[in-house]
Amino acid sequence: MSEVSEKLLNEAASLEGKSAEEVIKWSLDTYGDTVKIASSFGAEDVVLIDIAARISPDVKIFTLDTGRLAQETYDVIDQINKKYKVKTEFFCPDTKELEEASNELGPNFFYDSVELRKKCCGIRKMGPLKRAMSSLDAWICGLRKEQAVTRTNIKKVEFSDGAPTKINPLTEWTEQDIWDYIRVNDVPYNRLHDNGYPSIGCICCTRKVRRIEDVRAGRWWWESPETKECGLHKR
Repeated sequence: MSEVSEKLLNEAASLEGKSAEEVIKWSLDTYGDTVKIASSFGAEDVVLIDIAARISPDVKIFTLDTGRLAQETYDVIDQINKKYKVKTEFFCPDTKELEEASNELGPNFFYDSVELRKKCCGIRKMGPLKRAMSSLDAWICGLRKEQAVTRTNIKKVEFSDGAPTKINPLTEWTEQDIWDYIRVNDVPYNRLHDNGYPSIGCICCTRKVRRIEDVRAGRWWWESPETKECGLHKR
């Protein structure tokens, strides 16, 4: 392993006990123009943007526009862009690939099986993500350990061979921490959160949840919790 890699590994290990602000500052200092915030504009993501914008006003943000996002999601993107004077970069699905899948399988094929749902996520999310990541050395995400059984072991900084470094500044934050920060700092947020949607993705794959349910129960609600990832955060 190279000396640089050893240095990064040591720095990453030291960040486990650090605050989100310290992790984000390290990320921006270490990766400069080759790190961006990957944002779906949920509650965690707008918190990340607010923290990062306080550290560096020219912070870079990208989003995956699947073509099936809720209007409320586009609304908060517009609000964030205006408040922080940023320009969110959009990455969209390949038109030909999407047309072929829809013509062959129908518009709602993702409901038919886990495999087909993952195929849809592959077209609408993974393809655009690959293009978004092609110029990056690192990306910042809003993952928290509390969110799901698939996320309990995430670290602040995660390395993977041949892939950009993944940075998760909010791993230890609770849902209460997130909302306290939003309210205290007057951060714009997706109004679907006020209507029973704690986790928001494509509108066709997201439903309201009851108070007794897990925060991600409304995502791909017809599947078991163990399969509820689209591939963006596959470990």
